[in-house]
Amino acid sequence: MDYDVKIVGGTIMDGTGNQGYRGDLGIQGGRVVALGEAKGEAGRTIDAGGLVVCPGFVDIHTHYDAQVLWDQMLTISPWHGVTTAVMGNCGFGVAPMRPADRQDIMKTLEKVEGMSYAALEAGLGLDWPFESFPEYMDVVQQGGTAINMAAFIGHTPLRIYVMGDDAMEREATGAEVEAMAQIVREAMAAGAIGFSTSQAATHNAFDGRPIPSRLASFSELDALVGAMAESGRGIMQCTIGKTLFHDEMSELARRHNVPVTWTALLAGLSGPGSHKKHLKRTAEERAEGLHIVPQVACRPIMFDFDFGEPFPFEMRPIFKETMQTDQHGKKAIYADDSFRQNFRADTDPSAKNMLAGWAQRAVISAAPSDHSLEERSLVDVAAEQGKDPIDLALDMSIDSDFAARFRVPLVNFDHEEVRELLGDDNTVVALSDAGAHASQLCDACYSTHLLGHWSRDEGAMEMEKAVHMLTQKPADLMGITDRGLLAQGRPADVVLFDPEVVGATGLTRVYDQPAGQDRLVAQAKGIQAVIVNGTVIREDNKDAVSPGEALPGQMLRGGKAV
Repeated sequence: MDYDVKIVGGTIMDGTGNQGYRGDLGIQGGRVVALGEAKGEAGRTIDAGGLVVCPGFVDIHTHYDAQVLWDQMLTISPWHGVTTAVMGNCGFGVAPMRPADRQDIMKTLEKVEGMSYAALEAGLGLDWPFESFPEYMDVVQQGGTAINMAAFIGHTPLRIYVMGDDAMEREATGAEVEAMAQIVREAMAAGAIGFSTSQAATHNAFDGRPIPSRLASFSELDALVGAMAESGRGIMQCTIGKTLFHDEMSELARRHNVPVTWTALLAGLSGPGSHKKHLKRTAEERAEGLHIVPQVACRPIMFDFDFGEPFPFEMRPIFKETMQTDQHGKKAIYADDSFRQNFRADTDPSAKNMLAGWAQRAVISAAPSDHSLEERSLVDVAAEQGKDPIDLALDMSIDSDFAARFRVPLVNFDHEEVRELLGDDNTVVALSDAGAHASQLCDACYSTHLLGHWSRDEGAMEMEKAVHMLTQKPADLMGITDRGLLAQGRPADVVLFDPEVVGATGLTRVYDQPAGQDRLVAQAKGIQAVIVNGTVIREDNKDAVSPGEALPGQMLRGGKAV
């Protein structure tokens, strides 16, 4: 046979953004060996008439660090055409980690990244088969994955490993910084994609203290980014805060000649039009020769929550007491008229915070006592009952023992502002957060949403440009050198999709996590086949491979399969 798989008659969009063309693609030994014309016999021929044939999508912002150890399929990313995922973002991860600290890191992941502790405990246990970061990468590789994986070494587990509990109390000493730097060097030698950190004010540990990375001085960051840069490659990913923003990122990029990508540049995060100043500053940084790239989202940041765990509000001062009490205490607080009055004032549509007007945008997503209220506007139901929307939400929460749930777009819902962010060549589309906030949101479907909504329906960019934004552009930014393009000799990571149908369905809640825990998922529309390293892993919205068998995904070390 000339080919293992031959794909014929599709529109080839190679990832460069260049005009698509009708042609064939031949795969042999896991690589593309023919492109444009593929004469000869094949073990299997796929008719791609009416379909786009493009590189597999590269998702650079996931939190699969724990899930990868119990879910070899990395659901739901492959459903939406993702063939490479980068984990370890925002300074989080599960390695390096000493056995004594494992429970605390799982509790912190629950608090900050919305991962269920019950799922983490059931999925990982406490007897992890790794401690160091290189050991972790080996375990992931040996366990097998349906898609390719790459990983940052995260600042928070790194600090805990070196400093213990002091990591959440103080700055590091010079000796501790050097110990961390040495671990970064070892991680880069093992193939880490780079170093990630966070100084976001919303990132607090399970006990209310700041996560360890927030206590790092600039000199510590400088030393760790420098250790990464010694390898001659690598990218810094950071979640911004008051002490880590444009000035600090520019200085680190300038000193060490490394790319920096930051999260997140979202429409309306600091009020209408607030994104414009950051686009301007980014353009200035690029003109100076600095490679600093903000990550943007193509979907509204939509949270589905209950008031038993009021994640969207936990940083508001009026919720401080609720975050320090049990469910009984929360009920008492929510029933208090003065709390309700303050809550209304704090989130009034005229307020200057991203929660302003939340009740006017909210939908009731779960109403155990009256299912007819589900998927209805909170405002409309409140008007029917003669109540204030916030009173209704809190009454429903108390009466249902916090089983009532609400869905609200927090930011990134202004269509024209999002269009501007997506259209700026200095940004990169990302922020799936796959593996995190599983019961609260699902943006792992961003790839099909970009193709269907923004390219086909809105015409915000040509389909070829949208494919480029999902493939070559993020791969190049991450320093992933063997993915993101269809070219002869490259690994055969390929997606076939119907441009007239591609998109994402609405969200549904399923209970398929370890310990029966729940999560939100979105199905893909129009994704006909997903191929990883020459193996078809998804076809017609069904898995074509199974956990437990040999899986084609590879651990990308230093940005490529080795």
